[in-house]
Amino acid sequence: MLDIKFIRENSEKIKEAVSNKNIDLDVDQLLQIDKERRGFISKIDELQIIKNKLAKNTQGQKPTGEQIEEGKKIKTKIAEIEKEFREVEKEYLDLMIKVPTIPSEDTPVGKDENDNVEVYKWGEPTEFDFEPKDYITLAKNLDLIDFERGVKTAGYRGYYVKNEAVMLQMGLMMLALEKLISKGFTPMIPPTLVREFALFGSGYFAGKEYNPEVDEIYKIANDEKLADGTTKKENKFLVGTAEPSLLAYYANEVLDEKDLPLKICGFSQCYRSEIGSYGKDTKGIYRVHEFMKVEQVCICKANLKESDKIQKEMIEISKELHEDLGLPYRLLQICTGDMGAGKYKMFDIEAWMPNRNSYGETGSASNFLDWQARRLNVKYKDKDDNKKFVYMLNNTALPTVRPMIAILENYQQKDESIIVPEVLRKWVGKDVINKK
Repeated sequence: MLDIKFIRENSEKIKEAVSNKNIDLDVDQLLQIDKERRGFISKIDELQIIKNKLAKNTQGQKPTGEQIEEGKKIKTKIAEIEKEFREVEKEYLDLMIKVPTIPSEDTPVGKDENDNVEVYKWGEPTEFDFEPKDYITLAKNLDLIDFERGVKTAGYRGYYVKNEAVMLQMGLMMLALEKLISKGFTPMIPPTLVREFALFGSGYFAGKEYNPEVDEIYKIANDEKLADGTTKKENKFLVGTAEPSLLAYYANEVLDEKDLPLKICGFSQCYRSEIGSYGKDTKGIYRVHEFMKVEQVCICKANLKESDKIQKEMIEISKELHEDLGLPYRLLQICTGDMGAGKYKMFDIEAWMPNRNSYGETGSASNFLDWQARRLNVKYKDKDDNKKFVYMLNNTALPTVRPMIAILENYQQKDESIIVPEVLRKWVGKDVINKK
């Protein structure tokens, strides 16, 4: 969400952002509703003043019948206006949550992912002197992933990770954590089962509340049993990344400027319903319901220059990790039509995947400015004792499945063995994964 005063003063820029980000929002309608809302607030305030004045005039003495009648009329009028106000306030909030952050000046204007711009590339696509296999064949032949039993047990997109792939997967997570800790990030293992406000606040709901038709999130249906034996009915959800949990850690708090920026890395299991990907990547593990990931989150002062610097630093860490793994990759700057409403600037990192004959996304870095902070109510107090909303940023360090795909395919040998990237050998315990 943005400050309504900012929206009033920059309505044309907001309209441009709405158009460029393909958002269904009538800014003029919002401004009209805002005007009506302020009118109701003004009327309620005026009536409250009259009510308080009347109460003061009758203080210490018995009110007359006329005063009692006038008091009743005022009370009734306030109730009527408050009812109308609540209806307008609901419409106002429904529109406000759709208002996008104005993207950075260097963000490419485009309709969709086809208009994203490659801004950096490292390494060249891997070449083979034999006919390379796809990762599904390699994983089956080396007994690293069991897709069939995964589907039997977990359903569509289910899978079992086995043997050396277990340590390969855990090695990826440990590599990312070690790297981030060395860069000054505080490690956390956050909750993966969270309350509704954490997902709304971080922008993982399309609207104000969970919508199963569009939100790629798993909702937990059963009620919670409390310590006193009572049952609490509250919506709970499984996170798709550690980001919502890490940001919600500071919800409704006022931080101290001297403690900023805060740098946190979170390891978590991630759950995604993938309802918007019907028919895409139906085989294998490129697109799954469950995986692991190490996420970077930074919270800084409300300063554009500082937030840009921090985003670049976060991206550099992801680049280093891909280079440590020896995976050819590229960095894309995401265009307006392919970025979320709250994002100011966004980049994707993609590793080369031979079987796809293309790059596949392995991470994403976003700067939200204060869009998430306003939803989560996270502020900081500056040196002059002024309270301001913080800026919030996030970036994937490493997920498990897609880097594992890239490793299997890029490091395969003619005999179908897999060379283990040097940085992962201390966890895998061997240099080469051979057939059993």
